[in-house]
Amino acid sequence: MITLEVLEGWLNIPPEDERLEFKEAKNQYDTTKLMKYCVALANEGGGYFILGITDKRPRQIVGSQAFPTPEALNKIKAKIVQQLRLRVEITELPHPNGRVLVFEVPTRPTGQPIAFDGAYLMRAGEELVPMTPDMLKRIFAEGRSTRLVLSTCLFSYQCRESHRLIRHTNLLSTTKISLSY
Repeated sequence: MITLEVLEGWLNIPPEDERLEFKEAKNQYDTTKLMKYCVALANEGGGYFILGITDKRPRQIVGSQAFPTPEALNKIKAKIVQQLRLRVEITELPHPNGRVLVFEVPTRPTGQPIAFDGAYLMRAGEELVPMTPDMLKRIFAEGRSTRLVLSTCLFSYQCRESHRLIRHTNLLSTTKISLSY
């Protein structure tokens, strides 16, 4: 759960890392940029996108009026689900210096990078850039190894079930034979 205490701790983390992104967004924030940051964070294991805090050190809480109403927050959540197929949780934190919005972005599904407008994105320093071929290859390989494990488990289960049914059927046929005598 994101609290003001957790938020205060994040303010002191030296540089932004791949799990935290701060934006001032005093008045508004561009929905397209938000979508792109959600994609990049999801592709890199999930993280937090925070509006209402300066991104340069020393970070200060300045407050944000982006997505100002509960309806606007629900609308942006729905848009993220619709376009990215990610369920992002949004926490609104009231602070004496202003309102802070924390978007909790989950990681992408195993073996499936997330794209926005046809681009698989990741962060490189302060920039959003297309994912490198080696990163995409690594992500797609996750899916193959997971499918192999799942298919092996399914095959093992089916084999066990088949053997159980065969034993059960043999027991029944043996029982029928013994009953007919």
